[in-house]
Amino acid sequence: MPEASHQAAEGVSRDIVAAVDLGSNSFHMIVARLDDGHMQITDRIKEMVRLGEGLTDDKLLAPEVVARALACLERFGQRLRGFPPGSVRAVGTNTLRQARPDSGFIERAEAALGHPIDIISGREEARLIYLGVAHGLAAGAERRLVVDIGGGSTEIIVGQGFSARLRESLHMGCVSLSLKHFADGRITARAMQKAELDGALELRPVRELFRHACWQKAVGSSGTIRSIAAVVNAEGWCEDGISADSLTRLREALLTAGKLSAVSLKGLTDERKPVFAGGVAVLCSVFESLGIRHMQVSDYALREGLIYEMMGRSQHEDVRERTVETLCRQFRIDQAHSQRVRATALALYHQIAPAWPLRDPDHLLMLSWAARLHEIGVMVAHSQYQKHGAYLLRNADLAGFTRQEQTVLAALVLGHRRKFPVAEFLNLPQDAQDDARRLCVILRLAVLLHRGRSAVNKPNPRLQANANVLTLSFPDNWLADHPLTQLELEQEAERLAVAGISLNFA
Repeated sequence: MPEASHQAAEGVSRDIVAAVDLGSNSFHMIVARLDDGHMQITDRIKEMVRLGEGLTDDKLLAPEVVARALACLERFGQRLRGFPPGSVRAVGTNTLRQARPDSGFIERAEAALGHPIDIISGREEARLIYLGVAHGLAAGAERRLVVDIGGGSTEIIVGQGFSARLRESLHMGCVSLSLKHFADGRITARAMQKAELDGALELRPVRELFRHACWQKAVGSSGTIRSIAAVVNAEGWCEDGISADSLTRLREALLTAGKLSAVSLKGLTDERKPVFAGGVAVLCSVFESLGIRHMQVSDYALREGLIYEMMGRSQHEDVRERTVETLCRQFRIDQAHSQRVRATALALYHQIAPAWPLRDPDHLLMLSWAARLHEIGVMVAHSQYQKHGAYLLRNADLAGFTRQEQTVLAALVLGHRRKFPVAEFLNLPQDAQDDARRLCVILRLAVLLHRGRSAVNKPNPRLQANANVLTLSFPDNWLADHPLTQLELEQEAERLAVAGISLNFA
């Protein structure tokens, strides 16, 4: 049952925000009050949904698991009723990363919750976990190793202060290893050893990197590690956190019990028991592979990280902006040119936004970032560089960006020149298609106006919209004096016609 006080949410203050974590084992929600840069959690809800156990071989979710998930999200949605747009951040993790996007589950889940749901990459999940854990620890300069075991993935991070330096997401979790090695309810030495070997194999490619990352303190977060800590503490094996010796004693206790039904450990809840052996196997692998002797346990994790991320964005500390700046440097983008394109694109946007309409604040951000990154593919190859750029933006691990944001950004970069990629926009989520297509048109016009790459200021044309008819007006005789631009606009009008946009200019 949900652990919460379900007070009405009507008339919610804008200082109240919420984070929802759709994990492979549990769904979590926290509600928090923001006050002068501080977070006070006012409500928590947690339900064991076990989404991961319902993922079929063809990457669909079993109907009974879908029913459980939607019922949970409807209860969450009741608590969030009245929360304004932008005050709720909901994310899906490992199982939803694997599930087929055409299954329709996300659309139904968003309708039940009443707010958008973002699917985040494993390394983005790791970054947000570290952000939450770092805020929950006492301030210190030491370098920390953070481990978070979820239902379908395990995130490992090394960071200092509030910055994650190394991030990895591994394909092992308490649900996945329990289903693979302990599905029959028996806990044998052979099954435990095979589960631990699976974990060690997953860790092997990054083992040396993390062992030699010079961390001074290990910290664990989320349900599996907190449950293990509760057991070893209640059994008297470790008074603070989890020691390597206490983990060994716990492992032996599970083997002595021999089957899940016979496990009787202080501090272990009935709802955690079905996936407990798999979680212990994962943690044993992590301790052994990374040489951990003792692990502190944090009460904060992904959902708290989401809240602090929202706080940062509201205070103009958006990590996405830092990611774009890093990409501009790494791919040696001509920043003087990209900033001229950006300035023109934003000027056109402000003229046309009310008529089309484009009201979401993120529209302006996406257009700005696409303008700055539209030539990112040039470093790969100049021929068809828009395709190389789109591939990079779609598939790279971009800190702060959700998968949908990366997909939209990639579509804008792909569509900024040459043939208009109609199919690319039709493949976006339905509620994003029209706005993304219109942003792309604005970007195309800005790029076209700076085709000569001159630092000399261009005229500020006036752009008007009437439904899908655009009119671009230049100062008197300017186009007559610039026949090359006029020819390019004629070609652009033909290309935009394919996208259902009529472009007039004079």
